[in-house]
Amino acid sequence: MKTRLIAGLVAVVVTFTAGASTAAGWWDKPKPPKAGTVVPALPAGQSNPMIATGVGIGANTPVYKTSGIGPTALNTDAPAGSEASYVDTIVFPGGALPAGVTITEAQGINVLRRIGENLQAAGLSYADVYTMRVFLQNPAGATTADFAGWNRAYRQYFANTDLTTGQYVPVPLGTAPPAKPFVVNKSRPSRFALEIENLPVTGWLVEVEVDAAYPANR
Repeated sequence: MKTRLIAGLVAVVVTFTAGASTAAGWWDKPKPPKAGTVVPALPAGQSNPMIATGVGIGANTPVYKTSGIGPTALNTDAPAGSEASYVDTIVFPGGALPAGVTITEAQGINVLRRIGENLQAAGLSYADVYTMRVFLQNPAGATTADFAGWNRAYRQYFANTDLTTGQYVPVPLGTAPPAKPFVVNKSRPSRFALEIENLPVTGWLVEVEVDAAYPANR
């Protein structure tokens, strides 16, 4: 890193040097991503990384941003506004959760299905997502948010292929043996996940927003 003093202002110039330890991605190449493309930078040495370390967005890339999306109250057998009312009964008939599936995991699956529908309505898919913001609330009686449950839900829809072989990587649902993910998807968006005190809807434990890019060939 070099520091220059210009007209009383300090300008910081950062120089990246490519090497064996440099994360795979656009900045270990001499030019940024081409116009209309999005290129993730992935951690080096991992065959199935969960998230990108960053994303390069080429010039003139049309993008789509969702609002914060929470789960839909599909479980009408549970009390309205309860955490259980947001269990996805399409995936879990009757709202019954298999062994080891947490309420956060179930709500995460609900949210990610809704995001898929939102993207499809805009002419996009999970594969087009390049960044994600996740907000988690503690389940009733818990002292912390259930990040492990959320990550299992996430892997059902994102980052579930081996970068070396291109084959899908089995994902566990709760404590069940790992199986084929719900949606096979090599996309690894950049992501943050935060524990917060309250989400805007009573009973929500998960809220997610994503950014997606329209592929250059559309």
